[in-house]
Amino acid sequence: MTSVISMLIAIFLTIPVLGFILIFILARVITNNLRSSLHKAFDYSTLLFILAVHFLIITIWGKSFLWLIVLFMLIIAMAFAIIHWKVKGEIDFSKVFKGFWRFNFLFFFLAYFTLTVFGLLHRAFTFTFFS
Repeated sequence: MTSVISMLIAIFLTIPVLGFILIFILARVITNNLRSSLHKAFDYSTLLFILAVHFLIITIWGKSFLWLIVLFMLIIAMAFAIIHWKVKGEIDFSKVFKGFWRFNFLFFFLAYFTLTVFGLLHRAFTFTFFS
């Protein structure tokens, strides 16, 4: 049983788009609302994309930059809080966190695809020219 669970976790961390699609389909069946289902899929699959980017970086460059990812996320969270405070005059933490989390989804979604293409090209060129 644990091997099946670890296999599923590995699949969703390797291909987080499958996790996004699965979450969307489940939310769509439960809520029957397209917009709400998309938002739930964005929110719940963000962690998958963050971890997938982390493991792609380890695969491509051979070292962990998790500290840099966390630092980037903290800086973005502070920027969102400051901007929200400047615009609204007060900080509504639920709105700040929602905006921060959705920005993270967008950033790590794009980073995942960029790193995937870069990793494929890097391996192809390394294998072709240096072997």
